[in-house]
Amino acid sequence: MTMPRPLPAERLRAWLDPAKLPCDDSTAISLVARLPDSQPRPQPRALDAMQLGLAINDRGYNIYLCGEANLGRTYLVRDFLAPHAKKRPTPSDLIYVTNFDDVDKPRLIALPPGGGKLLKQELAQAFTRIKRDVPAKFEHETYFNRRKAITDGLQIARDELLEQMAQDASSQGFNLDMDDEGGYTIYPLMEGKVLSQDEYQRLDPTTRKTIKQRSDALMHAMNGHMRKMFLEERDVRERERTLDEDTLREVLAEHLHPLRDRFKKEWKNKALQEFFEGIDRDVIEHLDLVAPREGGSQERPAQAGSASGPMAFEGPPPSLEDFFLRYEINVFVDNADTQGAPVVIEDHPTLSNLLGCVEREAEMGALVADFSLIKSGALHKAQGGFLVLHVEDILQHAGAWEGLLRALRSGLAKIEDPAEQQETVRTKTIEPEPLALDVKVVLIGGDEAYEALLHHDDRFHKFFKIKAHLQEHIPRDAKTIKQYLGSLGRIIHEAGLLPFDRHALAQLVDYGSVLAEDQKKLSLKLPLLRERMLEASALARMEGAAMVDGAILARAIQAKEYRSNLYEEEFMEEYDRELIKVATSGSRVGTVNGLSVTWYGDYEIGLPHQISATVGVGHGGIVDLEREAELGGPIHTKAMMILKSYLVSLFAQDKPLVLTGSLCFEQSYAHVEGDSASGAELAALLSALSGAPLNLSLAFTGAVSQSGGILAVGGVTRKVEGFFKVCKRRGLTGTQGVLLPADNIVHLMLSEEVLEAVRAGAFHVYAVASIEEAMELLTGIPAGKPRKDGGFTKDSLYDRVDKRLAALAKTAREYEGRGKSR
Repeated sequence: MTMPRPLPAERLRAWLDPAKLPCDDSTAISLVARLPDSQPRPQPRALDAMQLGLAINDRGYNIYLCGEANLGRTYLVRDFLAPHAKKRPTPSDLIYVTNFDDVDKPRLIALPPGGGKLLKQELAQAFTRIKRDVPAKFEHETYFNRRKAITDGLQIARDELLEQMAQDASSQGFNLDMDDEGGYTIYPLMEGKVLSQDEYQRLDPTTRKTIKQRSDALMHAMNGHMRKMFLEERDVRERERTLDEDTLREVLAEHLHPLRDRFKKEWKNKALQEFFEGIDRDVIEHLDLVAPREGGSQERPAQAGSASGPMAFEGPPPSLEDFFLRYEINVFVDNADTQGAPVVIEDHPTLSNLLGCVEREAEMGALVADFSLIKSGALHKAQGGFLVLHVEDILQHAGAWEGLLRALRSGLAKIEDPAEQQETVRTKTIEPEPLALDVKVVLIGGDEAYEALLHHDDRFHKFFKIKAHLQEHIPRDAKTIKQYLGSLGRIIHEAGLLPFDRHALAQLVDYGSVLAEDQKKLSLKLPLLRERMLEASALARMEGAAMVDGAILARAIQAKEYRSNLYEEEFMEEYDRELIKVATSGSRVGTVNGLSVTWYGDYEIGLPHQISATVGVGHGGIVDLEREAELGGPIHTKAMMILKSYLVSLFAQDKPLVLTGSLCFEQSYAHVEGDSASGAELAALLSALSGAPLNLSLAFTGAVSQSGGILAVGGVTRKVEGFFKVCKRRGLTGTQGVLLPADNIVHLMLSEEVLEAVRAGAFHVYAVASIEEAMELLTGIPAGKPRKDGGFTKDSLYDRVDKRLAALAKTAREYEGRGKSR
């Protein structure tokens, strides 16, 4: 087997040659980026899914945009929806008005865009004139003359009736006395004089009886006259009311009806016309409140129905100003300034913010609500367009999530009252007419949230049938690099950044591969690139530069590294002081340098650690100390089982595998998970079995298969850089380096500092495909091959391992034999 050679620097990173860019700087790219649809957009899979979702007009085909953070999810949705929204018609304004049949159920009316404000303004002006002209009409001389004519006729008829009653009483021997309140009393006359009560009592019984009979007959006649007078008064009151109604209608006809007729002609809205007709009826029905009375008093309005009818007032009658509030307009949704369909992004989807609410006002110690206190939610504002929500936000408000699903199921956006969620705290409220829903909902969230909703809420898939899945990277080729540059140009233009020269643009493309951790891919986490671009532009302005060049961008990236790597520096100090025992030179049996990565916030740190193995006689097998200490996860445990399987398949074909051994991550006190150290652990175990020391100038990362293949692992760039930093701080010797899986070469995007050391021969990176290649590099001894007799190539590493295992098995048998003979 040929020992692997170090990889050249050219294979350890992808570079974009700045000379191959089609422009000198980003100015030309930014100009093109300003044009709509000038560049193909990334995320074709997700965009195609959303395109389909928009084309299906069904309440179940809402969209779940699935992707992790830093993929520019909200920006992508807004950017995608904007042209579609612009092509759609602008939705209607929505207003709430008084329902004159039932004030507890306000009516919802749709008007042309901008019609809500217009109607509210025009109606308010009309009622301002009405409130001004009504008193004037009722104080006008013409009104007084017509009213006086009616009342004068009543007085004449009243006087005639009273005179007739007095004559009838006198002819029957009685005197008629009328009081101020319209009542009357008759007194008997004797010789032209009114009898007192005492005089009446002194009369003889026959005379009193005769007088009583005559008075009863007279009272009957008087009652007839009084009924006639009552009818006359009622007729006058009706004529007075008719006069008042006609006067009020004149005012309405002058100020309100032209408005009604104008909107009837322009909008042809049946519901609005019914509202205007309702105003006419309601004003007339409340004539006694609207029309002023003599002395400025206002009587309680006469009701068309019972006192508990829909328009009845509770408590004292309202003031005239308060009464006219019932004819105002509540502009629920205003689309006057909307161009096309609305795109509403609700960042705080509480129950009220999403589904609207009915506010309350304190009035005489009680909380009251009316149509003017109805407030719209994001769902109503998005009517006719699109509503964008983040799943993490809405799931924090269970009531909002339940309300959204109810609205999607029923197709109605009903104003939710929070009191309805608490049955024990119910208060009297109103029930606004619900809105027939016409909204496409886009829910933004991650994979975990999607899976959780899919499995735990049966309603979710019924209403979010379209999954638009975002990818985190795209292939790196000439076509996608051009698209990538277009995206960078848009960022520069939209953020108002300084231009970037060709070297900086090439570095940004390479940084996309760094984020993707792949030489043949570009990361679509464009917000992270945008952060570096903003910082580089700010740094250039601080330095007085007119353009961002490659050096400035490199300093901006280094500055981000410096802000985040405090913990890494503290770890490096621990290596410097040898508080963490990791050797970077020399050799040792049963000890190997492994590599791991850990995250602190958003910063990934690569750290070397020492792995050691011990072996001895016994039947205990290989003990994983991490698992025994409950520090190892299930994937790490599986890796240990694979390691044992490899030893069995290779060395236990002609003898039992009898040994006791242990594997340990030295100075590791945290949870260990993953299989990326299984290759290094196998190397330490093979070294302990063979007695061959391992080169500690090298570190090893890679998973091992049952057949001994070295499999790809994650974080290889950070792992290599982590070991390099430790070696550099102690002094590069020219023998140090890292072993990693051959399949991981494409994932290397090493820093320029590491590449310079590789070019100078001061540091090396080796790619291995099998544990045999790794062991030859680590020990300098050929691994050996199996022979027909069951052994391995003489004096090879595996020959030593095989002989040691045979010796262990023999020792165990001999020990067991001595035990039996005793």
